[in-house]
Amino acid sequence: MKKALITGITGQDGSYLAELLLSKGYEVTGMVRRASTETFDRIAHFKDRITLCQADLLDQFSLVKMLDTVQPDEIYNLAAMSFVPTSWTQPVLTGEFTALGVTKLLEAIRMVCPKARFYQASSSEMFGKVLEVPQKETTPFYPRSPYGVAKVYGHFITVNYRESYNLFAVSGILFNHESPRRGKEFVTRKITDGVARIKLGTLKELRMGNLDAKRDWGFAGDYVRAMWMMLQQETADDYLVATGHSHSVREFLQIAFSHVGLHFEDYVVIDPEFIRPAEVDHLLGNPAKARKKLGWQPEVSFEQLVTMMVDADLDRQMGKTVTA
Repeated sequence: MKKALITGITGQDGSYLAELLLSKGYEVTGMVRRASTETFDRIAHFKDRITLCQADLLDQFSLVKMLDTVQPDEIYNLAAMSFVPTSWTQPVLTGEFTALGVTKLLEAIRMVCPKARFYQASSSEMFGKVLEVPQKETTPFYPRSPYGVAKVYGHFITVNYRESYNLFAVSGILFNHESPRRGKEFVTRKITDGVARIKLGTLKELRMGNLDAKRDWGFAGDYVRAMWMMLQQETADDYLVATGHSHSVREFLQIAFSHVGLHFEDYVVIDPEFIRPAEVDHLLGNPAKARKKLGWQPEVSFEQLVTMMVDADLDRQMGKTVTA
């Protein structure tokens, strides 16, 4: 039985990845930080099938101790300060977790279990002010937020440890991926939660920022499958994971509202508060390498993703249990 360790297991991607690995017969351990309020909502339906271990990306000793205890075959580093707008108000903390935290984990792996395979969650936000469309693995990075800058560091330190210490360490450059488990601070869940509330009469308007920003949006369940595929290859390499299609925030709104029989123009109010200091305008990924070498294909379309999220938020508002 293979053993996998997932940092950030209580997040969107961590929960989907844990489910995937459990379905493949893995013994799964999740790293969690000690917090005054612990949120296990996303993993509640399978929490009894995994082991949780307390450690912190900012505490090198706790990482060494955890790896020594678990002795994992595969390590997926999904933990980060992952909300881009917050990286503007907490840039130093973002750098500590999202950049230096990767180094501390890689160093712990090098010391304790150098034969383990390591996955680093890189991000399309690294491309930022895009230098070519679509973006691919060789497109230069031009991050436009403290989060994007920190992710570039995490990406290249992973490459550095692979080349310097011969670790099986890969980075997955994942474009935006959403699901019913997405946090409500993200624009996609903000929209679908707002649509559900407006449909049910508990909200009158939805305040938004730049409706023309475009993203390459996919389903998180599809993207964690790509993570696993990367660690099953003979040689370590980096892959870009995307759908190859971009959509504007406006399109997302149109599909979400029309799904419940409403017109978004009647409810959306543009609020300057939600305009980023430096906007990332057009993220569009070219997943040709992942499709060819991994055999990966997304299974959920953009329209299916949006309506799935709206339906889940309607269920939540009506008090139904959601695990999708």
